[in-house]
Amino acid sequence: MVKYKEFQPTEFDGKGSFLNDNRQEWFVIPVGQNRDSKPFDVSNFTMALKLLGGERTNIVEVCRFGHWGPGWFEIIIVNPKAGRTLKIAQKIEADLESYPILDENDFSEREAIEADEIWESCYDWKERIEYIREYEQQFEFRDYQDMISCVRGKYFAGYASELIY
Repeated sequence: MVKYKEFQPTEFDGKGSFLNDNRQEWFVIPVGQNRDSKPFDVSNFTMALKLLGGERTNIVEVCRFGHWGPGWFEIIIVNPKAGRTLKIAQKIEADLESYPILDENDFSEREAIEADEIWESCYDWKERIEYIREYEQQFEFRDYQDMISCVRGKYFAGYASELIY
């Protein structure tokens, strides 16, 4: 894990331009989120924070920053002296190196919710029918009512990742 004093989130930020002097030696968990984050990043951030036991003074902190590009971003830092919590942080890092998602169920739920919102608010019924026809291999409707509910925007019955990303 990188130390907070070495953390540089993007090529647009000057190194160390946003650091809290009291946390220079703390470790940055390899997850983050911003205003434009998709379910993948939000899920990993939320699950990492949950595994660490949430924000706790002098142990785990969420650092929040304003940014001209994504509006804001957040990272999680861990006190290097918090033994048990630091071990959890190291396990999170190792888990993410071997597989990019901390919790498949949480990620899938967030993806489905976002797909439903996009389907309902960004498509009208004609566009939904067009989408279903174009990507019919994604859809397996149980019956006519299931298809009509999907066309009316009650939920998205296709592959959420195809609609979102």
